[in-house]
Amino acid sequence: MVIGKQETLLIIGDSVTDCGRAYPIGEGEGNMGNGYARNVQALLDMKYPDRRIRVINMGISGNTSRDLRTRWQTDAMDLKPDWVSIMIGINDIWRKYDQCLHPEMKVDLDEYEKNLRWILETTLPTVKGICLMPPCYMEQNHQDAMRADADRYREKVKDLAKEYGVLYADAQKDMDEYFQYYPAVYMSWDRVHPNQVGHMILARALVNALGFEW
Repeated sequence: MVIGKQETLLIIGDSVTDCGRAYPIGEGEGNMGNGYARNVQALLDMKYPDRRIRVINMGISGNTSRDLRTRWQTDAMDLKPDWVSIMIGINDIWRKYDQCLHPEMKVDLDEYEKNLRWILETTLPTVKGICLMPPCYMEQNHQDAMRADADRYREKVKDLAKEYGVLYADAQKDMDEYFQYYPAVYMSWDRVHPNQVGHMILARALVNALGFEW
């Protein structure tokens, strides 16, 4: 387990991370939202109570990587975390489809990569470690246009994690294994926002990347 005693894990992203967390800072019992960030906090508290790990949820619904870059100083750097988990990108893709009359709202793959590179290069000198989590899309058909885009963004996150030597937590492959037994609609009505099964898969992927000892 890489997180040490009295260290801080900041979890940041979009609505999948937000999940109704408290503002301005999601921290503590009842303030972490109802998603994977809360599950991660519970798992770490359960397994490593002696380490007194502080977990902060700074997800904001609707965010793209462009938005995340804009608020990075106030919502990440100023909180001085030891470890940072980043899951962003599904809205970068989704705006291409649900806001097709406003193409300026989408974030193409090149800009997405530039935003993540800026975040990584800005943050790595100040923290003990970063975990990148690629965006997940709950669709079984890999030929679906948005699933195909999500897979391309996912591969980019994987490449960046390898290039920068940071942790990588891929929950999509675990979701795809689940879809061998249940249709994707069982996990998400809109293919973007997971139910509690999906959030448990996300939490497991993250803590596994952190070296959690089950």
